Amino acid sequence: MQDLTSEQQAAQREAALAAGFMTLHEIVAKARQNLGQNEWDYIVGGTESETTLRRNRMALDQIAFRPRVLRDVSTIDASAELLGRKLRLPVALAPVGSLECFHAGAAATVVKAAKEFGVAHVLSSVCAPGLEQVAEAAPDALRIFQLYVRGDDNFVDDHVSRAIARGYAAFCLTVDTAIYSRRERDLAKRFATTGRRRAGGQTFQAALDWRTVKRIKERFAIPLMIKGIATAEDAKIALDHAVDWIYVSNHGGRQLDHGRGSMDVLPEIVEAARGRARIAIDGGFCRGTDIIKAIALGADLVGLGRMQCWALAAAGQAGLVRMLELLEDEVRRCLGLLGVTRLADLDLSYLHPAAATTPPHVLSAFPLLKLEDYRY
Repeated sequence: MQDLTSEQQAAQREAALAAGFMTLHEIVAKARQNLGQNEWDYIVGGTESETTLRRNRMALDQIAFRPRVLRDVSTIDASAELLGRKLRLPVALAPVGSLECFHAGAAATVVKAAKEFGVAHVLSSVCAPGLEQVAEAAPDALRIFQLYVRGDDNFVDDHVSRAIARGYAAFCLTVDTAIYSRRERDLAKRFATTGRRRAGGQTFQAALDWRTVKRIKERFAIPLMIKGIATAEDAKIALDHAVDWIYVSNHGGRQLDHGRGSMDVLPEIVEAARGRARIAIDGGFCRGTDIIKAIALGADLVGLGRMQCWALAAAGQAGLVRMLELLEDEVRRCLGLLGVTRLADLDLSYLHPAAATTPPHVLSAFPLLKLEDYRY
């Protein structure tokens, strides 16, 4: 029998992966099998009582749909145009530190998957292998660089300049980590990943204020994204500084405890922005229906953090691509069942407040998982 070509072998691997992961919860289950308890807790944990983490899911689960019928939905387009690029989904693989804990390729593997499928990638400055190496791994990907400030103005300027030189489409400044939180899952086990390079320079992040935002806008010609906005008041200040992207985020419930869920925050940010800036959001997003709800509420881009980590831990680059394929399928089916053929047609008329049916937790989007098998 003739040996298979490399293309045929790749097709067989893709078919096997698709057969192995028919649902998103199967990806989560495989990730749990592959990870030790420390790495698993790093993904699923939040800060202190983990109240904000749960509220992220509650905010999503308390939104119901209002579908329209007898509309031609034979052709559905789930794509979006952002930062001058057409994406298959309005999704970014969000900035996550220490991805090397879940796969040896770390962010280089993630950016390759983002390019292969066709979504954006946001690189964390505390993730291997670094700004230049990630750019080299997928030079044609839609890449955004996210910075934790660990130095003076020269430190910030250096990173902005390097991001521009390496073709990053935007620069993201995270602003909700002035004080590093108490993540008790890790503290109780005395666990800290080697990749979490947060000790040195934390005082610079604590001293960060709007002057740095003003400097970046004045000195550099690159779209600026501010990640960690959680109030209309701060959104308006960001607009006064000509910020291009407001990124609604509570760090996945890993910073301020007893905060609001991201989707509870989103409406006031949309109202404050009034189209003057684009809006990104993350916090508990795991399903295609979650993405639809965010877009209908006025977001332009949805970040995936934990879902990204689970897919990476489950099967590396192929696992990430398969996760995005399943999300795309869920998005397209949801659009069709709502009577909508494209994301631009979504608005508040398709949403309605409702009571959540499941107690919120980090895995409540996956009710078919046997939770007794998961120490969440």
